[in-house]
Amino acid sequence: MDLASYLKYAGSVARTSALLKAGCTERAIRNAVTAGEIKRLRHGVVALPEAAPNMVAAVLANGLLSCASAAAHHGLWCLHEPKKLHLLCKHGSAAGVVIHRESLVPPLFPLPVAGLTDTLLHSLRCLPEVEAAIVVESAVLQGTTTLDYLRQRLPGNRNGGARKVLDLVDGTADSPIEVVARLLFRRQGIHTETQVDLPGIGIVDFLLEGFLIVELDGASHLEARQVRKDRRRNNASTLDGYAVLRYGYQDVVYNQQKIIGEVWQVLRGRMVR
Repeated sequence: MDLASYLKYAGSVARTSALLKAGCTERAIRNAVTAGEIKRLRHGVVALPEAAPNMVAAVLANGLLSCASAAAHHGLWCLHEPKKLHLLCKHGSAAGVVIHRESLVPPLFPLPVAGLTDTLLHSLRCLPEVEAAIVVESAVLQGTTTLDYLRQRLPGNRNGGARKVLDLVDGTADSPIEVVARLLFRRQGIHTETQVDLPGIGIVDFLLEGFLIVELDGASHLEARQVRKDRRRNNASTLDGYAVLRYGYQDVVYNQQKIIGEVWQVLRGRMVR
């Protein structure tokens, strides 16, 4: 593998020591810098011109992307792009970033990205509850971790909050906003079933108190074919005695009071306990 190919494989930025270990030569590195094929960022660090800023920042800080900053590299859900970079740095520090110190597993070699277990544990300790639950839920759905595995690595009182987040994860969501909505409904004390298969209707995102269907619509629901399908399902639901409410990303993430107000308006009209 030539120098440029290896750099791309390694995230487009690397320490020269890593390149030498991979079989590149000092001469090849110098020639590539002189030709403008790669940039020398400082002594011991080179990058391709298109290297992502977060990857560059990680290597320059002698660290690894972790927590919310590493989620996408592991194929994990993340509700929001983090406002600050999250790095695993065992030594030293970097201005303007969130530093995580503890590490249990090797990195996502050759990328400057923390391993999956470290990424999940840092997320559980660092992110707001709902956002951490989203990250972990996606890993559970992938089958790349289990709640018991993570719980065993969160001992003691200092990890009590992180273990509490694990109780919010059940591995039933099809998207990040389904995690948000599920927690929103259950925190209201509403009996919430997820991914329920109703005869003649199909699988619905949520069934609240046994009669209110709540569906969350992504971009695909704007397509003509999906609109026709949704209309048929809504009609079938109504004919079978169910109430139906539909919401999109903006409502679930930014207008939760509207959702809860409308849900309770329907529930109070028919709920018997």
